[in-house]
Amino acid sequence: MTVQRWTDEQIDQVIGRLLQIGVMVATAVTVLGGGVFLVTHGHLPTDFHVFRGEPAPLRSIDGIIGSVLGRYSPALVQLGLVLLIATPVARVALTLGAFLLQRDRIYVALTGLVLALLTYGLLWSR
Repeated sequence: MTVQRWTDEQIDQVIGRLLQIGVMVATAVTVLGGGVFLVTHGHLPTDFHVFRGEPAPLRSIDGIIGSVLGRYSPALVQLGLVLLIATPVARVALTLGAFLLQRDRIYVALTGLVLALLTYGLLWSR
């Protein structure tokens, strides 16, 4: 049985498509959230003299997802931004898979290290 390997061009095409789709989905979610926010809160006066940070539920992935399910429109905007950040991380993960299939040990090690650092930085550093 012969395993057909992907060419570099095919891998580049898949990675490019992943980035395109990721950015388009993130943009759509963010714009939808912004539109819903404007419809529901656009009439409220603004006060730029007092800084108010993000509410606690919007500071974690679990909180964002729970708030989206609870129909809190700022959470939808936040989810779009999380998706935008996750897009290049998904690219690194896909690249790691491609290097694994190609059995390129050096690039597997380097890409694995980059993915580990990205994951650590996004999930556990504060």
